[in-house]
Amino acid sequence: MFGLRRLYDWVLSWAGTPYGGVALFLLAFAESSVFPVPPDVLLIALALSVPTRAFRFALIAACGSVLGGLFGYLLGFGLWHVLDSYFYAYVPGFSPEGFVRVQELFERYNFWVVFSAGFTPIPYKIITIGAGAFHINLPVFVLASAVGRSLRFFLVAWFLYRFGPPVRVLIEKYFNLLALVFFILLVAGVWVVKYAF
Repeated sequence: MFGLRRLYDWVLSWAGTPYGGVALFLLAFAESSVFPVPPDVLLIALALSVPTRAFRFALIAACGSVLGGLFGYLLGFGLWHVLDSYFYAYVPGFSPEGFVRVQELFERYNFWVVFSAGFTPIPYKIITIGAGAFHINLPVFVLASAVGRSLRFFLVAWFLYRFGPPVRVLIEKYFNLLALVFFILLVAGVWVVKYAF
């Protein structure tokens, strides 16, 4: 947990630089296709440091995430047959069995699968790459991504804008517990994709 605390402090330091928004965009972009750390961590840090810009940061995260999702879609659409063994071996949450289940989910729920992954702790990158690999309708994918990711990030921004300073005190006081809960949610999201369906 000490490493996580240092990471939190480092992330928080971006809010005091002119590069905080750029870092948030890049993190949101990368997390939507290949990177394991969700952008919420940096969004929270930036919004807590400058609450009046919380909604701007949410917009940056949403734009980066949707564009990153498009990149993931393109990876799945054009390169999945080349990259699949790499993802199965090295990227958490990817497995042949899980990917078959993702395909079944797309066949049954389409829009709602992308929306749910965009809004919840279910790993979004599995869905973005899967959407491309299974040739999900691109406009439907973009719409579901935009709605799900925007709702998620703007809800976080509103909460931090509305309750900013007390939330920051809460995070500072209970950081280790919150980090553990967040990790459990991520693991639960991977489990849902892999086993529940």
